[in-house]
Amino acid sequence: MAKQFDAFTEDHRAFVAEQHIFFVATSAPGAHHNLSPKGMDSLRILGPNRLIWLNLTGSGNETAAHLALDPRMTVMWCSFGTRPLILRAYGTAKTLHRDDWALAQHFPETPGARQIFDMEVSLVQTSCGYAVPTFEGAQERPVLRSWAEGKGPEGLRTYWDTRNRQSIDGLPTGIEANL
Repeated sequence: MAKQFDAFTEDHRAFVAEQHIFFVATSAPGAHHNLSPKGMDSLRILGPNRLIWLNLTGSGNETAAHLALDPRMTVMWCSFGTRPLILRAYGTAKTLHRDDWALAQHFPETPGARQIFDMEVSLVQTSCGYAVPTFEGAQERPVLRSWAEGKGPEGLRTYWDTRNRQSIDGLPTGIEANL
């Protein structure tokens, strides 16, 4: 049932554009694997083998820490609508901090934006998704945006400094580049 592709097709891009959530997986030697759900208007496919996503402030910063040691990343979308489909993109990524922020032009101004991950996609795979349940009414939560706006730029820098410098395994995240 699974099909593999060297690059995103137009059908893949249309499917991604319809999804309200995606998942990002990374790992580093000796570290816990990390799998995070992501949302908001924070992902762009820039070409057949390239995607970027805007990383927003959260309780951790595992992806940045992992990519510093192992650039492998998997991004997954799964349909919760009537079309059963799972789409995965495999590749390598790098972390871009605010001193290298040119790609931010692809996203709306978003309070709490802390990094951009730039991924070179080497393999795209689809699978059936027949066992994934359907859901209705997906909508964006306003909580993160409100929280980040309330913190303001200085409050966010303080939060990054005190909460986002290390992964749960004590690995450096590189967030000091934004301080």
